[in-house]
Amino acid sequence: MKYLFPILFFISLNGFSQKFAEKEYYLIDSLILEELSPSDIQLLDSSLKLYHSFKYDTARVAAINEVCDKLNHSSWTKYQLFQYEKIKKGLKNNTDKKEARSYKSYLVGALYNMGVIYSQNGNIARSLELNYEALKLSEELNDKGVMALSLTSIGSIHYGQGEEGKAMDAFKRAMEISKTNKQYISVVFLLERLAHVSFDKKDYNKSLEYSNKAKSLSDSVGYKIGAARVIGNMGGVFKMLGDNEKALEYYNQSLKLARELNEPYLTSGNLANIGLLQYEIGNIKSAKENSLESMELAQKINHVDEIKNNAKVLSDIYSDEGLYNKSLKMYKLHIKMRDSLTNESIQKAVIQQQAKYEYEKQKAVDDAEHDKEIAIEQEAKEKQTILTYATAGGLGLVAIFLLVVFNRLKVTRKQKNIIEEQKTEVEKQKAVVELAHAELEEKNKEITDSIQYAKRIQNAILPPNKVVKEYLQESFIYYKPKDIVAGDFYWLEHAKHKVLFAAADCTGHGVPGAMVSVVCNNGLNRSVREFGLTDPGEILNKTREIVVEEFEKSEEEVKDGMDIALCSLQGNTLQYAGAHNPLWIIRDAELLETKANKQPIGQFDNPEPYITHTLELQKGDSLYIFSDGYVDQFGGDKGKKLKTANFKKLLLSIQKENMQKQKELLDEAFESWRGNLEQLDDVCVIGVKI
Repeated sequence: MKYLFPILFFISLNGFSQKFAEKEYYLIDSLILEELSPSDIQLLDSSLKLYHSFKYDTARVAAINEVCDKLNHSSWTKYQLFQYEKIKKGLKNNTDKKEARSYKSYLVGALYNMGVIYSQNGNIARSLELNYEALKLSEELNDKGVMALSLTSIGSIHYGQGEEGKAMDAFKRAMEISKTNKQYISVVFLLERLAHVSFDKKDYNKSLEYSNKAKSLSDSVGYKIGAARVIGNMGGVFKMLGDNEKALEYYNQSLKLARELNEPYLTSGNLANIGLLQYEIGNIKSAKENSLESMELAQKINHVDEIKNNAKVLSDIYSDEGLYNKSLKMYKLHIKMRDSLTNESIQKAVIQQQAKYEYEKQKAVDDAEHDKEIAIEQEAKEKQTILTYATAGGLGLVAIFLLVVFNRLKVTRKQKNIIEEQKTEVEKQKAVVELAHAELEEKNKEITDSIQYAKRIQNAILPPNKVVKEYLQESFIYYKPKDIVAGDFYWLEHAKHKVLFAAADCTGHGVPGAMVSVVCNNGLNRSVREFGLTDPGEILNKTREIVVEEFEKSEEEVKDGMDIALCSLQGNTLQYAGAHNPLWIIRDAELLETKANKQPIGQFDNPEPYITHTLELQKGDSLYIFSDGYVDQFGGDKGKKLKTANFKKLLLSIQKENMQKQKELLDEAFESWRGNLEQLDDVCVIGVKI
């Protein structure tokens, strides 16, 4: 059971970052950009008024950020770039010392704001460079406000890169400056950051020490939202220390404050923490009530991570209550939210493509309708003019009558031409829409073809069946991907008279899972072929090192990896090491389990070496390694999860059959259990008979 609780309520760098420095160059009168709309300019003007209306700088920042978040992101970025270039140009062309210092004071704020923009756009290196420039210049100008903000940004960036020591140093420096300037809410924020770093380092006593200081300061300055966050964080620390009673007490205190402040994210997080804790201590009724309330609130504010965590808890609660349809529904929601976080960039691209197509199609129809309405309105006006003139002129004048008839024919001809032009334009627009639809279908086909080709590439890294049978004669591999490509894979190598084989389960499934599987498969191959390792524990240690090293090359934090069961067989001697996935041996109708290390192949706090277990096998022993896709499948008469106990019974019941027949029976049992329900995850089971 993998939960991401307890949730800690530390505010992010982007949520805290000051979007305006206290400088005159931000006055709206100086704005020349045509890209900003009048409403955007009004928002900027409102934010300046807010900036000067609060006692504490961070309170001003919060109010300003709330206003500026309504701005179009592209317009805001263009505005900042314009001001930045304007100041740099003014500084370059000005030689007067007083004016130069004035421009420098403008520049230090611009550098900081540009650092925020680059951080939000994912360019961490450039953001760090700009923040250090802002820090250096603010020290030269003795601008302590920007010094503290820059150090806070620098600390957050280092922390995001895993450089905890540098992060702590920056946060402490920023805190001392904020204390000197009596910027007490900034101090609260920085104490929270220090508590967060200590928590991640598992120094829980230090985390409590920082949190208590933040709580005391929040109370003294009346900063209620800060106090609520800190109390909730302390509840998470006590939970990790095993003091569930005190953890529950602090969660409830934080929840009460969050409700009073009408703070939805904090309220939902506390309810989720309470729900999980109550479930773990066996208070199912309370766990269910709190988790349901948290889920309802999380869905209202579209908090994907919170929805994912609540769905997992509720799935287990419903399963315990025998409400298997509801359990399945929550488990599917958990998987959906988990995959949405993993596949976010892919989903955004697809959504944008679909939205573009729908917009262009609707625009073509709307334009045609609009043109038609204009023509009809014009026709009605002209008819009214003709009737008015005809009535006023009198029917007795033949010349006027002939003129009216001639004019009417002319108007009719004009209307006919307009209608013909409209018809031609609509047909053109229809052709554009059809072309766009055809292009979208072609893109979909290209994507499908690419995934099919990716399947061929993934199949190429899997060991061929004849190679498996050469080294494991009495064996089967039951491999059933959920999608075209899979996150699960099986692996086999022969080295130093040993047969090495494994069943692996990478993060996610489909295309993202398959990409991770290629990295992990390469790590296993290098560990054996390049580094000459055959001991399973040593192979997993080296593979973890390779996988982490590969993902660290990315500018974004990647926490993907894999669970695996890895075996080495030489004669009747079996060596095994595992990451989450166990080894089962069936001997004389009894199932013997060897457990794995509870840590994945990938990023993990305080990793330990993987343990190699050595076992002597007997003639007739059957051994099994597998991913969790089989036991996690929902189905049966009540739509519940298959679970490990039923999988054990199934394997024990087919021991009289040969390996090929066992594979067939496993597939029949899986499909029978699944019924009409969809397959939820990739499946990989390897069986070997001695």
